[in-house]
Amino acid sequence: MKKALLTGRRWTSLRLRLIVVFGLVALTAAVSASGIAYWLNREAVLTRTQDTALGDFRQEMQNRAAALPADPTPEELQRTAELMAGGVPGYSVLLIDEKPDGRVLFGAAGPQSFTLADVPGSLRHAVNDPQKVTQANDAEYHMYWQRTKPAGNPYLIGGTRVVGGGPTGYMFKSLAQERDDLNSLAWSLGIATALALLGSALLAQAAATTVLRPVQRLGDAARRLGEGELDTRLDVSGTDELADLSHTFNKAAEALEKKVADMSAREESSRRFVADMSHELRTPLTALTAVTEVLEEEVDHLDPMIAPAVTLVVSETRRLNTLVENLMEVTRFDAGTARLVLDDVDVADQVTACIDARAWLDAVELDAERGLMARLDPRRLDVILANLIGNALKHGGSPVRVSVRTEEAATDLGGAELVIEVKDNGPGIPEEVLPHVFDRFYKASASRPRSEGSGLGLSIARENAHIHGGTLSASNAPEGGAVFVLRLPVDASPLLPRPEGTAEGGAR
Repeated sequence: MKKALLTGRRWTSLRLRLIVVFGLVALTAAVSASGIAYWLNREAVLTRTQDTALGDFRQEMQNRAAALPADPTPEELQRTAELMAGGVPGYSVLLIDEKPDGRVLFGAAGPQSFTLADVPGSLRHAVNDPQKVTQANDAEYHMYWQRTKPAGNPYLIGGTRVVGGGPTGYMFKSLAQERDDLNSLAWSLGIATALALLGSALLAQAAATTVLRPVQRLGDAARRLGEGELDTRLDVSGTDELADLSHTFNKAAEALEKKVADMSAREESSRRFVADMSHELRTPLTALTAVTEVLEEEVDHLDPMIAPAVTLVVSETRRLNTLVENLMEVTRFDAGTARLVLDDVDVADQVTACIDARAWLDAVELDAERGLMARLDPRRLDVILANLIGNALKHGGSPVRVSVRTEEAATDLGGAELVIEVKDNGPGIPEEVLPHVFDRFYKASASRPRSEGSGLGLSIARENAHIHGGTLSASNAPEGGAVFVLRLPVDASPLLPRPEGTAEGGAR
């Protein structure tokens, strides 16, 4: 699913954009080139056909129409029209002669039959409109032409009048062949445009693959680096920008690997120091504890001036002993050597035993149904409860309410989960302190850095919850007071390491 999602993301991002850009560029270039080529060819074809037809028609008018008598008969006019149309096949001819008495004679011949009504009025007016003869204009009448589309078919119509008196002539040439040729050219250019677009898409795909392959390798390498494979490096080839980027990535990965190695070494050294220090302190602390117990028993018989000092020594010795035990526990968590020792326990009995052992029965209200069994580590559960209830009594207010229930599991282990809620009647936890309550050695009041607590209790409680596969969270109740919620799987057996040679289904 993840791989398919990544592939879909690649296709909808840079690859698709490259193909679209290549396609648009190719389409714009192909359409522009095809349009220019079509326009130039169209003008060339039409101009060549037009010039040829009009030149032939002018020559025929000079050679044949001008040779007619001043008062030609209809037969002479028709004969001349047939000779003109037959001399250069391809267009029709219409000759018109106006008599002084108002009569109009026509002579028409050619492959297309047309009459004076087919000639546009603007063209007739231009042909019959005499021009003033000047030095720049040596002829009274000129030849004019116009392209028309009667019934949707293209035609070229040209007309002129014999200078000095004579008939008026019109030519009528079909441009259907030129239209078909231009349509064929348009189809050819369209196919060429489509092929160019297809070629650009293939080229864009190849270019995108060439560009994206190193980018994809860089992304995979960055992902592996983020997952902790600090020895990840890229093979560098070439001298382009992507090669420079790969060089930079390799240098950054090398520097990161070295820095992490240095930090790990320092962290390991610190853990070893704390563990060694805690271990070395246990022997003298054991002796001090024995001495302080003797002194505590005799404190009532000591000099009143000495008794307070003895009481302080006993208290600080116990505090130091607790701190050393907490440091050793934290060291085991950091080193990954903390292990669960599971047993079937009645949760209500376990909570009651924790409260009773510390003489908190009068200050704690318990809401737990007996007979609720869970497979947990009793010692670690006791540590969690002692820290949560003790913290609530110390910083909150009694009575502290402890409720136990089960819910549908929200953990990866499945099944049901155990929910233990510890609520006090204090003012609650300040909002700026709430994110840090589980930090090691964190104390809410900077003005009171020295207190009975070590600042490790809640941190150790959360670590013990995590080793069970559970969670521990803190919040403030709407009606006031802090609320700590512990969620643990009812059965933590799946968290224990399996012996070698066994599988989930049993022995092999």
